[in-house]
Parts: sequence; C-alpha cells; structure tokens
Amino acid sequence: QVQLVESGGGLVQAGDSLRLSCAASGRTFSSYGMGWFRQAPGKEREFVAAIRWSGGSTFYADSVKGRFTISRDIAKNTMYLQMNSLKPEDTAVYYCAAGRTSWGTLKSMYDYWGQGTQVTVSS
Repeated sequence: QVQLVESGGGLVQAGDSLRLSCAASGRTFSSYGMGWFRQAPGKEREFVAAIRWSGGSTFYADSVKGRFTISRDIAKNTMYLQMNSLKPEDTAVYYCAAGRTSWGTLKSMYDYWGQGTQVTVSS
C-alpha cells in the first residue's frame, strides 16, 4: 500500500507562486508514475501534470504548460509541483496520485490518491 500526503497549498494573489509537495510512504514504487490533478468547485477532477518516476519524463495539461513544473526527488520519495504566474482559474483542490504500472492523463491510470490541498488564487 502507498500513502500520499500533499502539502504546500494556500491563499495567494494572481501572479504569485506556490510549490506543492506530495510525500509518498509505504511500498516502494520505483516503477510508478505519479501525477497531479485538480478539482474546482462544481467541476470534474482534471489532469494537471504527470511524471514517470524512473527517468523523469513529464507531461502537462495545456492550461498549465509553461507555468507549472513537475519534479520528483527519488531519495525523498517526494513529488513537487512548482506553480508560477498563478491565475484565479487555478483555484482548486490539488491531488497527487500514484500509478503502479502506468502514468498519464487519465484518472483511471492511478491507483493511489492523496487527500488534497487547497490552492486559492485571488484576483
């Protein structure tokens, strides 16, 4: 079993930056992929970014490309999401997820989910 705990959310102004962290514990997952999703009130949970744990390949949603950067620290079993130039439309609960054998843009590719961290961007 894998446990995921997000941190780093908060209330910021448009144009500010935040860095989210996702600490993983439990079963080793060197072959896993991990991702960030977000869910705004009244909307579906949507893909934000993903990273292949081994090798570090990344993929981003068009809405965040060029502003967000996903990374991981293998030694710390931690994934990050650096969010720059934040916009009010980035306001959402951000979730991290881990997949046992896959990674990508679909929620179904992931087996474990964190509880989420709130990001609020004021205009």
